[in-house]
Formats: sequence, C-alpha cells, structure tokens
Amino acid sequence: MARYDLDRDGVAAAIERASPSPGAPRYRVDQLWDGLHRLRVGPEELTSLPMALRKALAADPALAPALTCDGEWTADGGATRKWLWRLADGARVETVLMHAPGRATVCVSTQAGCAMACGFCATGQAGFTRHLRAGEIIEQVARAGRDVTHVVFMGMGEPLANYEATWAAVRRLHDDLGLSARRLTISTVGIVPGIRRLATEDLPVNLAVSLHAADDALRDELVPINRRYPLALLAEACAEYVRATRRRLSLEWALMAGVNDRPEDAARLATFAVPLAAHVNLIPLNPTPGYPAEGSPPSAVRAFRDALRGLGVNTTVRRPRGRDIAAACGQLAASPGNAERAPATCHT
Repeated sequence: MARYDLDRDGVAAAIERASPSPGAPRYRVDQLWDGLHRLRVGPEELTSLPMALRKALAADPALAPALTCDGEWTADGGATRKWLWRLADGARVETVLMHAPGRATVCVSTQAGCAMACGFCATGQAGFTRHLRAGEIIEQVARAGRDVTHVVFMGMGEPLANYEATWAAVRRLHDDLGLSARRLTISTVGIVPGIRRLATEDLPVNLAVSLHAADDALRDELVPINRRYPLALLAEACAEYVRATRRRLSLEWALMAGVNDRPEDAARLATFAVPLAAHVNLIPLNPTPGYPAEGSPPSAVRAFRDALRGLGVNTTVRRPRGRDIAAACGQLAASPGNAERAPATCHT
C-alpha cells in the first residue's frame, strides 16, 4: 500500500494515527486529500498542515510514495521528459510527459513489462513482470505535475490486460484528480473482451487501437494477440465501442519500411478504418535494439498518408517525441541504460 492506494477513509485513518489526540478535525482529512489529489504533493510539502502533523504523516508507511525515481531525462528542448521509476518490489516502469501549446500529456504505464510480445516494441521484447496497482498508475500522473491536462495509457504494458486497475485509475483520475474523461485515452493492441467491457462503462474515455496491419497474416506476425482476436472480431468490438460511447476511434500505425507501408497496406487499412469512421495516426517505427526493420522514410510516409486520405481516411502523421532518450512510442524498456546519452538526475 502507498499514498495513492488510499481512499478517503484510508486518508482519515492516517490523519487519526498522526494526530496527538483522538478525534482529528474533518477538515484535516480534506486538507490532506486535497494536497494529494489537487495539489499533487506529498504530506511533507503540504504547508496548510502544522509542522508536527506533516512530520508524523510523512513517517506513516501508508503515505509513502510507491515510486522511487531511478532516472529522469529530457529531450526536445525540455518539452519531453521521461522518468524511470523503481517500485517497492524492485520492478521498474517508465513514464513520459510531453508538453505542447495548451496541453501537457502524460503517458503512463499499466504493467511492468508486457506479455503481448509485439516484436517491434522494446517493452514487448523485455517480457512481462507484473501488473501495476491503480495507485501506482495514479501516482505517475501526480508525480508528473499539476499542469497535466491529458493522460494516455500508452506506456509500458497492455492496459486492458490489467483491466481492473486500469479502470480504477481512470475512475479516480476523473473523480479525484478532476481530469475530464474526454482527456483520457486507453490504448490496446486489440483485447476484444476488454474493448467490449469498456463500451459498457459510464465514462466516455477515448480508445486507441494499435493496429499496424490490416490483414490477419501480417498482423499475426506483428501483433501476436491477433491470433486470438483476429481482425473481424476486433472490428466488431470497435464498432460496438463507437456505437455505445459516440467517441471517435483512433488507429495507431507504426510505419515499417517494406513491411506495412505499401499501397496494398493502405488499401486494407482504409477498408478497416472507413466503416468505423476511425482516425489513423501514422508514425515511422521508432528504433529498438531487438527489431531489425526500420521506420519508413519521409517520402514513403507522405505517400502512405496521401493514399489513405485519397481513400477517405482521416489521417495524421505524428512527430516522434523523445527518440534520443528512448522515450518515443515502442521504446520504453525500463532500463537505466536505456537512455544513457542523457544525464539521469532526478528532480521529482
């Protein structure tokens, strides 16, 4: 247990333990709750509390942070920041914060490692360690700072394979940290039961599907979960989600030179995307040590984009962020040497 695993009753119990006499005022509970969730600081930094109470709360193991910083790196002139966190059991995860005009998006991990085994992804190459608790997910957002406006569940791990903790984190980010559901995005490689379950939830979060191939033979190779949930089943689940939530579906496509950037790949993708009115995000494959294919060159990216638009698909080419600190999509590997070209000083 750690500070963001606590509900309001747990916070009240911590205040009671730290108070010199029983019956601590209710407003102290509200102050600590507000400090953790609105101000996003630990009790030791909460100056609205008396010094003695702050010290007692800071010494309470139940209010200790779940994440210890093992490294922090910046790129893109400071607009991209990555943290390497060590959890209490020694497992490691990474979190990335990306600033853009008018928004600050934090990309959080939901698992240490990943069992989906997508060969082009550094996390998939590393294998699975364990699920994260909801509090460990929430703390990544809190530690990223008060200016966070958007959260994407696109870091290490498959969010829908850790459904209970992922949705609990979504619920608390909405209810307790005050983030709009429309600014929360869950990414999946295509866990069909999870997508169908999302369609029944009462918060209309965004859904992004990491597609990368629109024929089963190629997708079986690139995204092995496709062997269990092939494209026809995935399309049905996505359609169900769109009908239930009335939210636009996003499809993620890492462009790999000579693998999935050909005209026939664009045609198949359009056949999948158009009936779903999906938006396609294109990004050249980011390099990882364990996968030989290279990202598509700019000319191929432009040609693929134009082919999709000509087939009626809304398409955006995303600019890679944080490549030089191994913080871009598919590069998170939770290794201290994963970003060795930058200093690893922690400031959080």
